[in-house]
Amino acid sequence: MPRIDRFAGPIAALALLLVSGMMMARPAHADPIRWSMEGWKTDFEKSSVDLARILSGGPPRDGIPSIDNPVFEFVPGHDDLAPQEPVVGLTIDGDARAYPLRILTWHEIVNDVVGGTPVAVTYCPLCNSAPVFERTVDGRVLEFGTTGKLKDSNLIMYDRQTETWWQQFTGEAIVGEMTGAELTLVPARLQSWAEFSEENPNGRVLVPNNPNMRDYGRNPYRSYDTSRPFLYDGQLPEGIEPMERVVIVPRGDEEPLIVTMQTVSEAGTWQADGLDFVWTAGRASALDTTRIAEGRDVGTVLVTREGSDVPYDVTFAFVAHAFHPGVTIVGQ
Repeated sequence: MPRIDRFAGPIAALALLLVSGMMMARPAHADPIRWSMEGWKTDFEKSSVDLARILSGGPPRDGIPSIDNPVFEFVPGHDDLAPQEPVVGLTIDGDARAYPLRILTWHEIVNDVVGGTPVAVTYCPLCNSAPVFERTVDGRVLEFGTTGKLKDSNLIMYDRQTETWWQQFTGEAIVGEMTGAELTLVPARLQSWAEFSEENPNGRVLVPNNPNMRDYGRNPYRSYDTSRPFLYDGQLPEGIEPMERVVIVPRGDEEPLIVTMQTVSEAGTWQADGLDFVWTAGRASALDTTRIAEGRDVGTVLVTREGSDVPYDVTFAFVAHAFHPGVTIVGQ
């Protein structure tokens, strides 16, 4: 059973019961009346999901604070990160930046502008999902924060302009004024610090605004990726462990391509539907040991089409199944 430290993330309240060995009760579902009493100005009459499926994760709105004024250092001379530590590597118009999971674990959203493009770099530890989105929708630049709510164990974000709620895994507006809108995915790499720094010697890396705010480098979700899903009330996939890592590639209006990480790692290189998957060793899991730098090696997957990066994510099988229940996972 994983240990999840108090106030470390969106399942803190439930984790206190688990750690103390008490019986875990089914988490209470929130409702629009309670949400309005919390101060939300969201239009709860508009939604694309069953509101009863939305759970309170424990912390209040912005209890897990987004980073809205990110601070960076240049790659040369930066010595806080171990070579194997995981980062989200993002390059837009030659502007290369690394966002360490040691920071994203504690903040989950970074509102940034990269290569002139406003983006939201996100990470949901419960899903191990790290998509990057453009923040401009219909000509308006949005700024995102955390709601403190979850659906299918996945972070629900909100934009501070309309207080619409957005599903982090899909980038879809699910509750509020902008319901039905979708954020545009940006190609990014979940890779090791060694890989990013070697590829981008003139790049920059995110550093904490206040290094004393959190114990950056510590994993508050110790052993989570070898345990079982938390705050998840959906069905589990058949024929595959729910916490097995899978690679998911969106394909527009078509169903996404989903393949197990193991399938790609055993092949080294793997092709399907014009996509090239390449696996390399050397990236630590951020959800394994107490110190992220000491996590077991889960490797890096790079997905390209005709030599160009495409948007993809590395998540858990239960997450892929929850959001795409009709899609077969290759290799399960």
